[in-house]
Amino acid sequence: MLTAETEWTEFKHNNKDPREIGEYISALSNGAALHGKSHGYMVWGLDDETHEIVGTNFNPRTEKIGNEELESWLLRLLSPRIMFVFHEVDTDKGKVVILEIERASGKPVQFHGVEYIRIGSYKKNLKEYPDKERELWRVFDYVPFEDAVAAEHVSDSDVLKVLDYPSYFELLDVALPEDRKRILERLSEDSMITRCNAGGWNITNLGAILFAKKLSNFKHLSRKSVRVIVYSGKDRIETQREQEGSKGYASGFEGLIGFIDNLLPRNEVIGKALRRDVPMYPELAVRELVANAIVHQDFSLRGTGPMIEMFSDRMEITNPGVPLVKTERFLDSPPRSRNEALASFLRRVGVCEERGSGFDKVVSQTEFYQLPAPVVEVTEEHTRVTLFTHKPFNQMEREERIRACYLHACLRHVMKEYMTNASLRQRFGMDDKEISSASRVIRDTIDAGLIRPKDSSTAPRHMKYVPYWA
Repeated sequence: MLTAETEWTEFKHNNKDPREIGEYISALSNGAALHGKSHGYMVWGLDDETHEIVGTNFNPRTEKIGNEELESWLLRLLSPRIMFVFHEVDTDKGKVVILEIERASGKPVQFHGVEYIRIGSYKKNLKEYPDKERELWRVFDYVPFEDAVAAEHVSDSDVLKVLDYPSYFELLDVALPEDRKRILERLSEDSMITRCNAGGWNITNLGAILFAKKLSNFKHLSRKSVRVIVYSGKDRIETQREQEGSKGYASGFEGLIGFIDNLLPRNEVIGKALRRDVPMYPELAVRELVANAIVHQDFSLRGTGPMIEMFSDRMEITNPGVPLVKTERFLDSPPRSRNEALASFLRRVGVCEERGSGFDKVVSQTEFYQLPAPVVEVTEEHTRVTLFTHKPFNQMEREERIRACYLHACLRHVMKEYMTNASLRQRFGMDDKEISSASRVIRDTIDAGLIRPKDSSTAPRHMKYVPYWA
């Protein structure tokens, strides 16, 4: 229990000036990051000098600035829009209001364009203290998202209440220890939890995002759950079904993939006189893209998480954050992840493929099932990969054929082979008489600057092709 203010806490009696509250949110959030705390706190109802409970008449639910509610006004002027929550507690000495503020992550929190920090018990402009600013940026550089604290000062029993520890041992194929002490030690060895200086444990973001029984138990992670939305047509006008996951990514992954698989449309095919249903999209491709969306997301973007949307003609998988490598080089570039500890653990338990093979498998699977090539789109803050339902070659647009040709050349290159007219015909399911049609696609892709002949002096019928960057 704190008896004095710190750089991440502030005590007030009735002061409810909205601008000052906003400035304190910035200062306390930045102060919490600087001192390794999961949250900052502002408390009303305490005497400014003695910090004894005296009660407050501050009511955050009814406060307005003009016609705008206080919370909405504060959120609008914060950048980035961090999570904060007002709690009201009635005591025998009067009401106490506690503002719980998420720590800064990735960059300092601003209010109305200005970054604030606490210097002792005083709120100051961060720019006036360059040493503090440099120290704060070093924290952002050195502390990955996974190592930050999701919940602090948690008792042994509460750790086991909020984390799905049986799944942890099951995924690692390790026998579940019989005693609590060994369970906690093992979780600590894998950085799911760390010792708290004030006693008990800190649950790391890694432990929470992977094994939370309910992500909603960790307020700043609640919006990081995976959403699955099914639409009835080709647009977003009519929603057929929507589901939001609640579990951590590791403990809930197989359930998520099973849920998606049950929702996927299926085609009936006849093979050797037997009828069977096959998914409209390759299961391995879907699994890889969902895993990639989870692993490569940017956790510093607030209010958004991975999303899978199913339409009548396509499936879109979106994650917050832009790629760290060029989209046209997904197949050959060494993998880079913002969340290496998260990626590493999910590889250990078989959720992700080995390094660098994930998108290769997506392209390989779409070729095997002769589907249109996947599309990767990057917006200002998101990455979206789209899988398409089957479309015959003669119904594909010119751009679709060029994209498929380029990715086919990339896939052959990473397999230490070359694209040829014959290999491209096989990719599109064309017969041997359609050499000229395949040649036209190759010419269009060369004209687009995406592929080139390996040796331009080779006779046309023996020509081999490589991606433009090879």
